[in-house]
Amino acid sequence: MKHKFKLTYLLLFLCLCGFGQIKEYNYKRELTGIKDQWHKIILPNEIFEKVSNDLRDIRIFGISKNNDTLEIPYILKGENEKIIEKEVAFNLINQSKNIKGYYFTFELHDEQPINQIKLEFKQQNFDWKLKLEGSQNQQEWFSIIENYRILSIKNKLTDYKFTNLTFPNSKYRFFRLFVNSEKKPELITAKILLNQNNVGNFRKYSINSTKITESKQNKQIIIDIDLNSRVPVSNLKFFLKDKFDYYRPLTIQYLSDSFKTDYGWEYFYKTLTSGTLNSINKNEFNFECTILKKLKLTIVNYDDKPLNIDSLQVEGYVHELIARFNDPANYYLTYGNSQIEMPNYDISRFLDKIPT
Repeated sequence: MKHKFKLTYLLLFLCLCGFGQIKEYNYKRELTGIKDQWHKIILPNEIFEKVSNDLRDIRIFGISKNNDTLEIPYILKGENEKIIEKEVAFNLINQSKNIKGYYFTFELHDEQPINQIKLEFKQQNFDWKLKLEGSQNQQEWFSIIENYRILSIKNKLTDYKFTNLTFPNSKYRFFRLFVNSEKKPELITAKILLNQNNVGNFRKYSINSTKITESKQNKQIIIDIDLNSRVPVSNLKFFLKDKFDYYRPLTIQYLSDSFKTDYGWEYFYKTLTSGTLNSINKNEFNFECTILKKLKLTIVNYDDKPLNIDSLQVEGYVHELIARFNDPANYYLTYGNSQIEMPNYDISRFLDKIPT
Protein backbone atom coordinates (compact mmCIF):
# COMPACT_ATOMS: atom_id res chain seq x y z
CA MET A 1 0.00 0.00 0.00
CA LYS A 2 1.44 3.34 -0.96
CA HIS A 3 1.48 5.97 1.77
CA LYS A 4 1.64 9.67 1.08
CA PHE A 5 1.75 12.90 3.02
CA LYS A 6 -0.77 15.57 2.38
CA LEU A 7 -0.07 19.09 3.51
CA THR A 8 -3.16 20.54 5.14
CA TYR A 9 -3.60 24.26 5.63
CA LEU A 10 -5.35 25.66 8.67
CA LEU A 11 -8.31 27.92 8.13
CA LEU A 12 -7.98 31.39 9.61
CA PHE A 13 -11.49 31.19 11.04
CA LEU A 14 -11.42 30.94 14.85
CA CYS A 15 -14.24 28.90 16.38
CA LEU A 16 -15.00 29.77 20.01
CA CYS A 17 -17.58 27.04 20.50
CA GLY A 18 -16.67 23.46 21.24
CA PHE A 19 -17.64 19.97 22.27
CA GLY A 20 -16.52 17.92 25.27
CA GLN A 21 -12.76 18.19 25.72
CA ILE A 22 -12.56 20.98 23.19
CA LYS A 23 -14.23 23.30 25.70
CA GLU A 24 -11.07 23.14 27.81
CA TYR A 25 -9.26 25.20 25.15
CA ASN A 26 -9.77 28.86 24.33
CA TYR A 27 -9.22 28.56 20.57
CA LYS A 28 -9.83 26.10 17.79
CA ARG A 29 -9.34 26.04 14.02
CA GLU A 30 -11.03 23.64 11.68
CA LEU A 31 -8.75 21.32 9.69
CA THR A 32 -10.00 20.64 6.19
CA GLY A 33 -8.99 18.12 3.55
CA ILE A 34 -8.38 15.21 5.95
CA LYS A 35 -8.60 12.22 3.60
CA ASP A 36 -5.50 10.10 4.20
CA GLN A 37 -4.23 8.49 7.39
CA TRP A 38 -1.11 10.65 7.72
CA HIS A 39 -0.97 14.43 7.32
CA LYS A 40 1.57 17.19 7.85
CA ILE A 41 0.12 20.36 9.41
CA ILE A 42 2.26 23.49 9.30
CA LEU A 43 1.52 25.84 12.18
CA PRO A 44 0.83 29.43 11.06
CA ASN A 45 2.36 32.40 12.88
CA GLU A 46 -0.99 33.52 14.31
CA ILE A 47 -1.16 30.50 16.62
CA PHE A 48 1.92 31.54 18.62
CA GLU A 49 0.13 34.60 20.00
CA LYS A 50 -2.21 32.33 21.98
CA VAL A 51 -0.33 29.08 22.57
CA SER A 52 1.83 28.30 25.63
CA ASN A 53 5.57 28.96 25.43
CA ASP A 54 6.48 25.26 25.19
CA LEU A 55 3.52 24.41 22.87
CA ARG A 56 2.24 21.84 25.36
CA ASP A 57 -1.42 22.85 24.93
CA ILE A 58 -1.73 21.97 21.25
CA ARG A 59 -4.26 19.21 20.57
CA ILE A 60 -6.10 17.80 17.57
CA PHE A 61 -9.67 16.70 18.26
CA GLY A 62 -12.28 15.14 16.00
CA ILE A 63 -16.05 15.14 16.37
CA SER A 64 -17.64 12.03 14.86
CA LYS A 65 -21.15 11.75 13.42
CA ASN A 66 -22.23 10.31 16.79
CA ASN A 67 -20.77 13.37 18.56
CA ASP A 68 -17.96 11.30 20.03
CA THR A 69 -14.73 13.24 20.71
CA LEU A 70 -11.57 11.72 19.21
CA GLU A 71 -8.07 12.83 20.23
CA ILE A 72 -5.58 12.52 17.37
CA PRO A 73 -1.94 11.61 18.14
CA TYR A 74 0.75 13.82 16.63
CA ILE A 75 4.45 14.53 16.69
CA LEU A 76 5.61 18.14 16.92
CA LYS A 77 8.59 18.87 14.70
CA GLY A 78 10.69 21.94 14.20
CA GLU A 79 12.59 22.02 10.90
CA ASN A 80 15.70 23.55 12.39
CA GLU A 81 19.19 23.28 10.96
CA LYS A 82 20.94 20.08 11.97
CA ILE A 83 24.70 19.62 11.71
CA ILE A 84 26.10 16.10 11.69
CA GLU A 85 29.77 16.33 12.61
CA LYS A 86 32.02 13.41 11.64
CA GLU A 87 35.63 13.49 12.83
CA VAL A 88 38.18 12.11 10.37
CA ALA A 89 41.32 10.32 11.64
CA PHE A 90 44.70 11.67 10.51
CA ASN A 91 48.39 11.96 11.36
CA LEU A 92 50.46 15.13 11.47
CA ILE A 93 53.38 13.88 9.39
CA ASN A 94 55.41 17.01 8.75
CA GLN A 95 56.14 20.46 10.20
CA SER A 96 58.50 22.72 8.27
CA LYS A 97 59.28 26.35 7.48
CA ASN A 98 60.83 28.61 4.87
CA ILE A 99 61.26 32.35 4.50
CA LYS A 100 57.53 32.74 3.79
CA GLY A 101 56.18 30.97 6.89
CA TYR A 102 55.36 27.61 8.43
CA TYR A 103 53.83 24.40 6.99
CA PHE A 104 51.83 21.60 8.63
CA THR A 105 51.10 18.46 6.59
CA PHE A 106 48.30 16.03 7.52
CA GLU A 107 47.80 12.51 6.18
CA LEU A 108 44.28 11.08 6.39
CA HIS A 109 43.91 7.43 7.41
CA ASP A 110 41.15 6.96 4.85
CA GLU A 111 40.69 9.00 1.73
CA GLN A 112 37.35 10.68 2.24
CA PRO A 113 35.97 14.20 1.80
CA ILE A 114 36.44 16.83 4.51
CA ASN A 115 35.19 20.42 4.78
CA GLN A 116 36.40 21.78 8.10
CA ILE A 117 39.57 21.93 10.19
CA LYS A 118 39.47 23.18 13.78
CA LEU A 119 42.78 24.52 15.07
CA GLU A 120 44.00 25.38 18.54
CA PHE A 121 47.27 27.21 19.14
CA LYS A 122 49.24 27.96 22.28
CA GLN A 123 49.50 31.63 21.33
CA GLN A 124 46.64 33.76 22.62
CA ASN A 125 47.16 36.82 20.42
CA PHE A 126 47.72 36.47 16.68
CA ASP A 127 46.36 37.53 13.30
CA TRP A 128 47.46 35.12 10.55
CA LYS A 129 46.63 34.38 6.93
CA LEU A 130 46.43 30.72 5.90
CA LYS A 131 46.57 28.68 2.73
CA LEU A 132 45.24 25.11 2.49
CA GLU A 133 46.29 22.70 -0.28
CA GLY A 134 45.48 19.09 -1.12
CA SER A 135 47.53 16.36 -2.78
CA GLN A 136 47.38 12.64 -3.52
CA ASN A 137 51.17 12.10 -3.62
CA GLN A 138 52.81 15.19 -1.99
CA GLN A 139 54.33 16.01 -5.39
CA GLU A 140 51.53 18.00 -6.98
CA TRP A 141 49.50 20.32 -4.72
CA PHE A 142 46.12 21.89 -5.46
CA SER A 143 44.86 25.05 -3.77
CA ILE A 144 41.70 24.73 -1.67
CA ILE A 145 41.57 28.10 0.15
CA GLU A 146 43.90 31.10 0.11
CA ASN A 147 44.29 34.21 2.29
CA TYR A 148 42.05 32.68 4.94
CA ARG A 149 42.22 34.76 8.09
CA ILE A 150 42.33 33.32 11.62
CA LEU A 151 42.54 35.47 14.70
CA SER A 152 42.87 35.39 18.48
CA ILE A 153 42.63 38.39 20.80
CA LYS A 154 42.84 38.11 24.57
CA ASN A 155 43.23 41.09 26.89
CA LYS A 156 41.33 42.83 29.68
CA LEU A 157 38.63 44.00 27.29
CA THR A 158 38.35 41.25 24.66
CA ASP A 159 38.48 37.47 24.57
CA TYR A 160 37.78 36.45 20.98
CA LYS A 161 38.99 33.55 18.87
CA PHE A 162 38.27 32.45 15.29
CA THR A 163 40.42 29.47 14.27
CA ASN A 164 38.08 27.20 12.30
CA LEU A 165 38.70 26.65 8.59
CA THR A 166 35.58 26.00 6.54
CA PHE A 167 35.80 25.13 2.83
CA PRO A 168 34.01 23.11 0.10
CA ASN A 169 34.14 19.32 0.31
CA SER A 170 37.67 18.24 -0.62
CA LYS A 171 38.94 14.69 -1.07
CA TYR A 172 42.73 14.17 -0.91
CA ARG A 173 45.06 11.87 0.94
CA PHE A 174 47.29 14.75 2.11
CA PHE A 175 46.47 18.28 3.23
CA ARG A 176 49.09 20.99 3.69
CA LEU A 177 48.41 24.06 5.80
CA PHE A 178 50.58 27.15 5.33
CA VAL A 179 50.63 29.85 8.04
CA ASN A 180 52.01 33.24 7.07
CA SER A 181 53.80 34.09 10.33
CA GLU A 182 57.29 35.23 11.32
CA LYS A 183 57.03 33.34 14.62
CA LYS A 184 56.34 29.62 14.76
CA PRO A 185 52.65 28.84 15.38
CA GLU A 186 52.55 26.40 18.31
CA LEU A 187 49.82 24.02 17.24
CA ILE A 188 48.23 22.27 20.23
CA THR A 189 45.47 20.30 18.52
CA ALA A 190 43.79 19.97 15.15
CA LYS A 191 40.50 18.30 14.28
CA ILE A 192 39.65 17.37 10.71
CA LEU A 193 35.92 17.06 10.08
CA LEU A 194 33.20 16.37 7.57
CA ASN A 195 30.15 18.43 8.49
CA GLN A 196 26.86 17.58 6.84
CA ASN A 197 24.28 20.32 7.25
CA ASN A 198 20.57 19.72 7.03
CA VAL A 199 19.51 23.30 6.44
CA GLY A 200 16.22 23.95 8.18
CA ASN A 201 13.14 25.58 6.77
CA PHE A 202 13.19 29.07 8.27
CA ARG A 203 10.66 31.88 8.30
CA LYS A 204 11.72 35.50 8.18
CA TYR A 205 9.76 37.72 10.54
CA SER A 206 8.77 41.31 9.93
CA ILE A 207 10.16 43.88 12.35
CA ASN A 208 7.57 46.41 13.49
CA SER A 209 10.04 48.89 14.99
CA THR A 210 13.71 49.24 15.90
CA LYS A 211 15.01 51.68 18.52
CA ILE A 212 18.73 52.33 18.97
CA THR A 213 19.93 54.01 22.17
CA GLU A 214 23.53 54.93 22.95
CA SER A 215 24.77 54.82 26.55
CA LYS A 216 28.00 56.79 26.55
CA GLN A 217 28.46 56.18 30.26
CA ASN A 218 28.41 52.39 29.80
CA LYS A 219 30.05 52.58 26.34
CA GLN A 220 27.19 50.58 24.84
CA ILE A 221 24.45 50.78 22.31
CA ILE A 222 21.13 49.08 23.02
CA ILE A 223 18.85 47.99 20.19
CA ASP A 224 15.21 47.29 21.04
CA ILE A 225 13.39 45.24 18.41
CA ASP A 226 9.61 44.94 18.38
CA LEU A 227 8.22 42.24 16.07
CA ASN A 228 4.76 42.38 14.54
CA SER A 229 3.57 39.45 16.62
CA ARG A 230 4.69 36.79 19.07
CA VAL A 231 6.57 34.11 17.10
CA PRO A 232 9.20 31.38 17.61
CA VAL A 233 12.66 32.91 17.05
CA SER A 234 15.94 30.98 16.79
CA ASN A 235 18.22 33.04 14.54
CA LEU A 236 19.40 36.65 14.29
CA LYS A 237 21.55 38.09 11.50
CA PHE A 238 23.40 41.41 11.48
CA PHE A 239 24.29 43.28 8.30
CA LEU A 240 26.82 46.07 8.87
CA LYS A 241 28.17 48.79 6.60
CA ASP A 242 31.54 49.14 8.35
CA LYS A 243 34.56 47.86 6.40
CA PHE A 244 37.20 48.22 9.13
CA ASP A 245 38.12 45.51 11.66
CA TYR A 246 35.90 45.31 14.72
CA TYR A 247 35.28 42.91 17.62
CA ARG A 248 32.39 43.93 19.87
CA PRO A 249 30.82 41.81 22.65
CA LEU A 250 27.11 41.21 22.08
CA THR A 251 24.28 40.02 24.33
CA ILE A 252 20.89 39.00 22.89
CA GLN A 253 17.93 39.05 25.30
CA TYR A 254 14.16 38.81 25.04
CA LEU A 255 11.32 40.27 27.08
CA SER A 256 10.13 37.40 29.27
CA ASP A 257 7.72 39.25 31.59
CA SER A 258 6.38 42.68 32.53
CA PHE A 259 3.99 44.15 35.08
CA LYS A 260 2.73 47.56 36.05
CA THR A 261 3.67 49.20 39.35
CA ASP A 262 2.83 52.55 40.95
CA TYR A 263 6.02 53.87 39.38
CA GLY A 264 5.41 52.55 35.88
CA TRP A 265 6.10 49.34 33.99
CA GLU A 266 8.77 46.86 35.11
CA TYR A 267 10.37 44.75 32.36
CA PHE A 268 12.28 41.51 32.81
CA TYR A 269 14.64 40.18 30.17
CA LYS A 270 16.27 36.75 29.80
CA THR A 271 19.47 36.10 27.86
CA LEU A 272 19.22 33.98 24.71
CA THR A 273 22.92 33.98 23.83
CA SER A 274 26.11 36.02 23.94
CA GLY A 275 28.82 36.36 21.32
CA THR A 276 31.01 38.79 19.42
CA LEU A 277 30.17 40.96 16.46
CA ASN A 278 33.25 40.80 14.26
CA SER A 279 34.59 41.68 10.85
CA ILE A 280 36.02 38.33 9.73
CA ASN A 281 33.06 35.94 9.63
CA LYS A 282 29.28 36.03 9.34
CA ASN A 283 27.49 37.88 12.11
CA GLU A 284 24.82 35.23 12.51
CA PHE A 285 23.72 34.00 15.94
CA ASN A 286 21.71 30.86 16.64
CA PHE A 287 20.02 30.06 19.95
CA GLU A 288 17.34 27.86 21.44
CA CYS A 289 14.01 28.48 19.76
CA THR A 290 11.94 30.84 21.94
CA ILE A 291 8.49 32.33 21.42
CA LEU A 292 8.86 36.09 21.81
CA LYS A 293 7.85 39.50 20.50
CA LYS A 294 10.53 41.85 21.85
CA LEU A 295 14.32 41.56 21.64
CA LYS A 296 17.03 43.62 23.32
CA LEU A 297 20.54 43.64 21.82
CA THR A 298 23.42 45.12 23.84
CA ILE A 299 26.67 45.90 21.99
CA VAL A 300 29.76 46.97 23.96
CA ASN A 301 31.76 49.60 22.07
CA TYR A 302 34.51 50.28 24.64
CA ASP A 303 36.17 53.49 23.38
CA ASP A 304 35.29 52.96 19.72
CA LYS A 305 32.48 54.66 17.87
CA PRO A 306 29.24 52.66 17.47
CA LEU A 307 28.99 50.29 14.53
CA ASN A 308 26.95 51.29 11.51
CA ILE A 309 24.21 48.65 11.34
CA ASP A 310 22.56 48.43 7.93
CA SER A 311 19.80 45.94 8.80
CA LEU A 312 18.79 43.06 11.05
CA GLN A 313 17.06 39.82 10.10
CA VAL A 314 15.04 37.80 12.61
CA GLU A 315 14.18 34.19 11.76
CA GLY A 316 12.65 31.10 13.29
CA TYR A 317 12.28 27.58 12.01
CA VAL A 318 8.95 26.24 10.82
CA HIS A 319 6.93 24.13 13.29
CA GLU A 320 4.78 21.33 11.99
CA LEU A 321 2.65 18.48 13.28
CA ILE A 322 2.78 14.98 11.84
CA ALA A 323 -0.60 13.50 12.75
CA ARG A 324 -2.34 10.14 12.27
CA PHE A 325 -6.06 10.14 11.47
CA ASN A 326 -7.87 6.79 11.68
CA ASP A 327 -11.58 7.68 11.65
CA PRO A 328 -13.86 10.00 9.65
CA ALA A 329 -14.79 13.09 11.65
CA ASN A 330 -14.71 16.88 11.68
CA TYR A 331 -11.26 17.78 12.96
CA TYR A 332 -10.05 20.83 14.87
CA LEU A 333 -6.69 22.13 16.00
CA THR A 334 -7.16 23.44 19.54
CA TYR A 335 -4.89 25.47 21.83
CA GLY A 336 -4.97 27.99 24.64
CA ASN A 337 -4.93 26.16 28.00
CA SER A 338 -2.11 27.08 30.39
CA GLN A 339 -3.06 24.30 32.83
CA ILE A 340 -2.71 21.35 30.46
CA GLU A 341 0.33 19.04 30.40
CA MET A 342 2.40 18.00 27.38
CA PRO A 343 0.70 15.07 25.56
CA ASN A 344 2.30 11.64 25.46
CA TYR A 345 1.40 9.55 22.40
CA ASP A 346 2.53 6.09 21.28
CA ILE A 347 3.58 7.25 17.82
CA SER A 348 6.53 9.16 19.32
CA ARG A 349 8.06 5.74 20.09
CA PHE A 350 7.58 4.36 16.59
CA LEU A 351 9.05 7.06 14.38
CA ASP A 352 10.31 4.45 11.89
CA LYS A 353 6.70 3.46 11.15
CA ILE A 354 5.77 6.92 9.89
CA PRO A 355 5.72 7.13 6.07
CA THR A 356 8.65 9.11 4.67
